[in-house]
Amino acid sequence: KITAGLEGTPIWHGHGVVDPLVKMQAAMESESAVKKMGATNYTLKPYAGLAHSVNPSEITDVLAFLERVLPPDDSCRIKLKDPSEMSIKELKGAIAKAGLGRLAIGLMEKREYVDLVRRHQEGKL
Repeated sequence: KITAGLEGTPIWHGHGVVDPLVKMQAAMESESAVKKMGATNYTLKPYAGLAHSVNPSEITDVLAFLERVLPPDDSCRIKLKDPSEMSIKELKGAIAKAGLGRLAIGLMEKREYVDLVRRHQEGKL
């Protein structure tokens, strides 16, 4: 059973009609089962000629779905902490998580760690 109040949550399901691994019948059964659990906004989109893969048409449809259901502003974006407000421990953790350890060898000053994390957040690494 779908949690009360969430029955109208948009669900998009793309499926290749000729998928040899997950048959189209299974996709239709999934749709039926989810609707029986209370979903009221379920879209099953079959793609003729598509096997167990994706194609440009499906990607275009997924993008259109996401643009339709996600907020048009930054209200749902994760706000990254400003590196200058992080402790050395947080900076080192962020560097390790981002796989930037090789670039941090020999860094001594906090500002160097801050600069490294900031460049990563800005996509400059």
